[in-house]
Amino acid sequence: MTTHDKIMSYFVNEKGYYGDFGGAYIPEMLYPNVEELRQQYLGIINELSFQEEFKALLKDYVGRPSPLYLAKRLSQKYGANIFLKREDLNHTGAHKINNTIGQILLAEKLGKKRIIAETGAGQHGVATATVCALRGLECVVYMGEIDIKRQAPNVARMKMLGATVVPATSGSKTLKDATNEAMRDWINNPVDTHYIIGSVVGPHPYPDMVSIFQSVISEETKKQLLAQTGKDEPDYVLACVGGGSNAAGMFYHFINDENVKLIAVEAAGMGVSSGYSAATTYLGKEGVLHGSRSILMQTPDGQVVEPHSVSAGLDYPGIGPQHAHLFKTGRCEYVSITDDESLNAGLLLTQLEGIIPAIESAHAIAHLEYMTFKGDENVVICLSGRGDKDMETYMKHFKL
Repeated sequence: MTTHDKIMSYFVNEKGYYGDFGGAYIPEMLYPNVEELRQQYLGIINELSFQEEFKALLKDYVGRPSPLYLAKRLSQKYGANIFLKREDLNHTGAHKINNTIGQILLAEKLGKKRIIAETGAGQHGVATATVCALRGLECVVYMGEIDIKRQAPNVARMKMLGATVVPATSGSKTLKDATNEAMRDWINNPVDTHYIIGSVVGPHPYPDMVSIFQSVISEETKKQLLAQTGKDEPDYVLACVGGGSNAAGMFYHFINDENVKLIAVEAAGMGVSSGYSAATTYLGKEGVLHGSRSILMQTPDGQVVEPHSVSAGLDYPGIGPQHAHLFKTGRCEYVSITDDESLNAGLLLTQLEGIIPAIESAHAIAHLEYMTFKGDENVVICLSGRGDKDMETYMKHFKL
């Protein structure tokens, strides 16, 4: 992974911006933490010893490379060659572990002994608690009170792994509020604590750093696609987007190839005009959220609008700054899928392929209904996580 050999216009510049988006809009008390990261992250990540340890853990602990699976019955239904990048088969059940492995190694190099994180669906919390157990570091995870209730299995996993799970009880009691609480903690504990942000959001260098760790997804996909089809470029690449880390990793090595159409699928919730949605690019405006300039849902006077999605991992009022840039430049198409459409797509994939997806990932599957194919296109969808955590939601919806 030669991360910054080519710094193209779709990637971060030396000032921490993707076009009009990015930067580090932070309180003065956070400046030393963020500046320490900014000055050191690329040097540490690109060290040979870091790369060797990172790759060894991805292989032997996470189980990478994750398969690129040609879903034959799904392909037959939609009339294209549909490949699923099986991030659901990673240790802990999602793509999140790629980033937490990278950041825990980075935190150790920086001499940090205490790790904090925020989580929505609980997958990032579990992945953070997992690597803290692996490396023997203290772990505190902030999680919205509502998400704690709807993602109980993941909360139990975090506690079993030795993490302290702290409920966020303000605002909508979901991911946005958990992020606020984690930032407060970091301000109060600047010296010994590293904040593992779980998505491509937050102040620079987080969006870039997280996308680098997640870029292993597209790096593997290119090789696997070449082996299976003779071409390393698909016609379409799809991924769901909340903050957007699985999409950033899935798009990373395709961004500069204009022949590859990128489609990011947001959560429409109960409908984009219903007042209960997380369709950020459709409903949002430019502004600052959680330390970076991006696109977010906000009132005319700049207050954050509470998002809604049946999937806790997409229940976020903004997107990462790189996604905002890809949207504004038109490089990537941003679409949205409702709660019901995503649940139906999850059931469809389960019954056609024997794979129960996370509801987040099911949003990307659902968009196939809106696509038309000639019959020979290669389509790659990032299956970002597995559906164990969502069984209660599926069961309730389909009365199973």
